[in-house]
Formats: sequence, structure tokens, C-alpha cells
Amino acid sequence: MNDGKPVIGFSCGDINGIGMEVIIKTLADSRISDHCIPVIFGNNKLVNFYRKMLPELNLNSFIAKDASRINSKQINIFNVWEEDVQITPGQLNDTGGKYAIQSLLAASEALKEGKIDGLVTAPIHKKNTQSENFNYTGHTPFLKKFFNAQEVAMFMVAENMRIALLTEHVPVKEVSQFITRENLLKKLQVVNNSLKKDFLINKPKIAVLGLNPHAGDEGLIGKEEEEIIKPTIKEAKQRMDIFCFGPYAADAFFARGQFEKFDAVIALYHDQGLIPFKSLAMGNEVNYTAGMNVVRTSPDHGVAFDIAGKGIADESSLRGALFTCLEIIKNREEYARQHQNPMKHASAAVVGNAVDEKLSED
Repeated sequence: MNDGKPVIGFSCGDINGIGMEVIIKTLADSRISDHCIPVIFGNNKLVNFYRKMLPELNLNSFIAKDASRINSKQINIFNVWEEDVQITPGQLNDTGGKYAIQSLLAASEALKEGKIDGLVTAPIHKKNTQSENFNYTGHTPFLKKFFNAQEVAMFMVAENMRIALLTEHVPVKEVSQFITRENLLKKLQVVNNSLKKDFLINKPKIAVLGLNPHAGDEGLIGKEEEEIIKPTIKEAKQRMDIFCFGPYAADAFFARGQFEKFDAVIALYHDQGLIPFKSLAMGNEVNYTAGMNVVRTSPDHGVAFDIAGKGIADESSLRGALFTCLEIIKNREEYARQHQNPMKHASAAVVGNAVDEKLSED
């Protein structure tokens, strides 16, 4: 913390995408400085390149020579690289990926060292970021390894729903091999703990989706539900005291609004969770990495090369990612205070409502 406000780092993402544009649009709002001290991990010339496309915005910036020596009154720019770099908005090339990863590594190192209190990552492209030094399918597996987390969850968060993924960027034909008792128990535990510590929900209610159509129809359409998912849910309830239900047929579950009865949903593969999330989520949709001892969020969109450099990118998801990051930092502090003296803070806990018995029958 600096001047009582958290220091939030921003990785620039692909330098040819919309990341820098939405960061500038978000931080140009002077009210942001009332809530945090921003640090952009990139390059002053990169910031100026995109700022010139947005002449109506005022960004009061300061070049920080050291991530631990920042100006609490301005937007801090930490120069991760000094060389001149060709910026070509809308183009997928090696340059965009190279400097995106340099920014991410520098910001992650600052987070690990405690120089910043939270991290908001702008989008990267999976194709141009692959190298011997970065052999990951995205931010989530990289962060898991970098911060030595035993298990994490890609947690999509909005005002009206939260969806965690059991598998992330896995080909559909390979999804079933990852649906195991061990993997599902780990994910349930991460999500349950996150709901308590990061969102201050005392007794979270978690739904688990089925893999097959109609959640397997009692084993007629696939065996995963009967042989793996149902027994694992039962074990999580009895042995781990996790308030979880399912498996639910994904189509009816979202079409009938059942997700509104739960604090989180675990989807088994990427599109099973992301399609309803992007279709039904209300407010600012945010990607949060649950399960780490640090806080990282990101917008729920990609690099958007088709509109990069045109000044028309919508910054609302990036702004939502910033405020979700700040909220989780605050909630973790409150959770720690509550559990230092549980009796004193018991009234502040959010008590889960009783679950309609019908849920366990659906």
C-alpha cells in the first residue's frame, strides 16, 4: 500500500492490440486516483503512441525508474524496455508477442516482490507469445507456475454470475480425460475458498455442470456423470463440507435461470462456461485467477486486432477488472480481520441463504 491506496500494476498486452488503448481510457478518468495508484508496465513511447490517437483524454503520467519508487499522485509508467519498437496496430506478429511477455514478466515479478498489490493484465495472443521461455496456453497456467500455486481456477465474474472452468484451453476431444475425481475436488476446493475469502460469502453454494447432453441421462448418454461427477460431488459435501450440487444439464441450467440460485458454477470446458457467461452476464465481465496468494484480474475479451488503433475499443471490461481487483484486495483484508477475531466480526459475515430442497432434486 502507498498513501493508504493499493498499487495496481497493468501489463500492456499485445502492443498491436487494444490493450494499451483500454488502459489509457480507464486511467484517464481522474477519479481512478482516488482508489489506487496505477503502474503501467510497458514503455513511455508505447503509451504516447496510443495516447496521440485519443487527444481528448488527459493522462497525467510519471516515468518511474524503479517499480518501488512511484508517484502516488500520477499514472506511473515503468519502462520495461528502452529500445525503439515498431508498433503496428491490428497486426499479428512476433514483435507484439515479444513485448507483451516482457511486460507480463516484469509486472508479475513486481507482484511477487510486493512492489504492487494487484495486477490487471491486458490481452495477449496465444500464437505469437509461444517460445522456449513462455510455453503456456495463456495467462492462467503461466501465473499458476510463476506463483507456485497448487491449483488455480479461471473464474469469470460478473454482477449476476460467476463461472469457473474445470478445463481451460483444451481441445474438446480431450476434455473427458481431464474429468477426474482429483481434478474436480481440487477445483471445487479452490472455488469454495475463493468465494469465502475473495467475495466474503460465508456458506457458498456451487453448481457443477454435466459433460454430456442431458447430464448423461442416467448413464444412457455417457458415463462420466454417474461414474465420476456424482460420486465426487457427494464426497466433496461429506468429506470437505463444500455445499455443491449437480451435475446439471447445461442447456436447461442456463435457459431456466438456475445459475441465479448459486454463488458459482463449475463448467467442465471452455465454451460450456464462456458462451452463457458472455451471453447472460450483466455488468462488467471480468476474468479472475482464483487460488493464488496474489490478486490478478483481466478483461474478458481478447486483443481485438480488427479494431486496434481505431480509438473505438470499449474499456468497460478493463475498468471492471481494475475494480474487481481492488474489491478482492479489500475483501481479503476483511476476511483476515474476521478470522483473527471471529466473534468480533461475526456480524459482518455474509450468511448464505438456505437452499431450496428442489435444487438437490433437479
